[in-house]
Formats: sequence, structure tokens, C-alpha cells
Amino acid sequence: MNIFGDIKMSEHINLKESGLKATLPRIKVLGIFEGSKDKHLSAEDIYKKMLKSGEDVGLATIYRVLTQFEQADILVRHHFETGKAVFELNEKTHHDHIVCIQCGHVEEFCNNEIERLQEQVAENLGFKIIDHSLYISADCAKKPCSCRLGGAENINKCHK
Repeated sequence: MNIFGDIKMSEHINLKESGLKATLPRIKVLGIFEGSKDKHLSAEDIYKKMLKSGEDVGLATIYRVLTQFEQADILVRHHFETGKAVFELNEKTHHDHIVCIQCGHVEEFCNNEIERLQEQVAENLGFKIIDHSLYISADCAKKPCSCRLGGAENINKCHK
């Protein structure tokens, strides 16, 4: 076993290709993103996961690593209606987001018709789209909505 435990070699390569040294905090944060079923994580989410796994790391270190990853184009930062920044791995593919206003749960989607309409609207107004992002804020359609109770178990009842 190497000093990095169960960290994949590809994570070292990704960091080096981005111009970052493969420090243990960077490797661990990248591993959390690659291993998480939740694609959109806040600094606090990462911090809690690291503490839960017994890592001795400060929240300031997490913020610093996330900022470095954003600058290196490894992560993308989003500011949804929840008021806090969340990050996701930069998969270099376009997608849009729908965000539950009750719990902050995020679903990704891609719809070619929406993309076509956006291009058409821009063209009609004399623009050519260079980049865009679409965030849809939505209320849970399930009644009663268990999202309001919080917690992964209740959120999964509504959104999984």
C-alpha cells in the first residue's frame, strides 16, 4: 500500500496535468468528488466527509483546495438559490440544473430543444451565445413534501 492509501493513480495524474502538486489534502478532496454519489458539494460537505473518515484537516484548507481546483478548471463553482457555493467536477460537457427550493437538491439535465430555443432567441436578438448556464428553481411536486424535514433519507423520498 502506498502512503496515499486507496487513492487512485489517475488522481495524481489529473492534478499534475493541471499544474498542481499532488498534496494529500488535494488528493483527498478530489477523491471525495470522484467517489460521491452527490455531484454538487459545498466546502462544508467536503469538510464533514473528511472529518467522518478521520482526516485531520481545517475548513480553511478545504476552501483553499476548492479555489485552486476551480482556478485549475478541475471543478466548477455554482451559486444556486441556497445561498452557498457548491462545486462539481468539470466534466467538460454542457448540462443545466434544476434545484429544489425546499432542500437544495440538484438534478442535472440536458435538453436539446431548450438549447435550440436559447440559440434561436439569442440570434433573434442579434447575439451569438458564447457560454450560458441555466438554473431552474423548482418546488417539489410531491405532496406532502418530505424535503422540508431535511436529511438525506427524507430528500431521497422526494428526489430518488
